[in-house]
Amino acid sequence: MSSSKLPEVGDEVEYAPGRLAVVTDVRKGTPYLRSPGITEWPVQDPTALTVKRTRAERIAADDF
Repeated sequence: MSSSKLPEVGDEVEYAPGRLAVVTDVRKGTPYLRSPGITEWPVQDPTALTVKRTRAERIAADDF
């Protein structure tokens, strides 16, 4: 991730090279991701996520 801030609900993140998902929930400090056609899953290492677009950026782009 480019900053020390962890991703928040609604942020679009890259969880693997070229693989994007959206943070759908944070439970006990663990972010959960969802991608089209894939069931929601927990992230083992939240610091490995890279925020590509924040929730606010997605809303501004009408992609929410």
